[in-house]
Amino acid sequence: MSGFGIRVLDWFGLGSHDHAGHGHHHDGHGPHGHTHGVVDPTIATTTRGIWAIKWSFVVLAITAALQLVVVLLSGSVALLADTIHNVGDAVTAIPLWIAFMLARRKPSKTFTYGLGRVEDLAGIIIVLIILFSAIVAGYEAIDRLIHPRAIELLGWVAIAGLIGFIGNEAVAVFRVRVGREINSAALIADGYHARTDGFTSLAVVLGAIGVWAGFPLADPIIGLLITIAIFAIVWQSSKAVLTRMLDGVEPGIVDEIHHAAEHVPGVRLVDARARWIGHRLHADIAIAADETLPLAEANRLAAMLEDELFQHMPALAAANVRFERHDHSHQRHHGHGDHAGHRH
Repeated sequence: MSGFGIRVLDWFGLGSHDHAGHGHHHDGHGPHGHTHGVVDPTIATTTRGIWAIKWSFVVLAITAALQLVVVLLSGSVALLADTIHNVGDAVTAIPLWIAFMLARRKPSKTFTYGLGRVEDLAGIIIVLIILFSAIVAGYEAIDRLIHPRAIELLGWVAIAGLIGFIGNEAVAVFRVRVGREINSAALIADGYHARTDGFTSLAVVLGAIGVWAGFPLADPIIGLLITIAIFAIVWQSSKAVLTRMLDGVEPGIVDEIHHAAEHVPGVRLVDARARWIGHRLHADIAIAADETLPLAEANRLAAMLEDELFQHMPALAAANVRFERHDHSHQRHHGHGDHAGHRH
């Protein structure tokens, strides 16, 4: 596919995205374990996420309020569907904001890895909210097809549709941008949801033009098309969020772990596993070791590997490196495990 086609798919949220930050980063700007006098990267990224959520909520709330006024005056079911969707999109900011706030809490004896997983739970709630808005919008559109009704103030309906597009596109841009910065699948999914809302708002404009041209069913038909668009984004978002919930990672992450190991002379990987906890990556790596290897040398190799991992993977929060006997070194697994340790 051409570069333009890839960019178009990516803009719609249908392309392959590198949310993991696992490209070849050799600049060393990733987090490096226990540092002093430096803001915790988890706090920094969640603060950025909270900023995006707050402003997206404000923009979408204002957009939905303006559209609601026109809905009450005009009776447009297409605009009603778009407004319902925008209200649902604004409401999704609430569980995501709560998740980011909880993720800032330090680990406890009960939640030894912190509360980063709450972000994945928020992603599920967001998908359910989007699904509910699709059902409501579809019901209203079908009802209007069966029971047609005249629409008034077509010019204002069109203006409200344009306002919806501008508001949603603004929200989509900074949600996706910030989501990629902090490696948050939930925030990125929310951003693409907002982008789809923008196109449904433009569809409202087309519906108003159709009614003005003498085709009154254009309004409910557009409302039904909006419903289909909402269901499409439910499918796209649920795949990304459920993958994280089931400890799935992008295939390139494991490859990047092996690539980092290649930069450390004397290190041979036996096993490499990784999983997301919120928008931070945790890795568990086993390397082959000879029983005659001195402890000091083993610790040096482990420290060098950890440094390479943090440089290659800025999203990495913790890496647990362990040694396995040399006779097991022929095994090389790419599975997803349950061991994500802390760097010491």
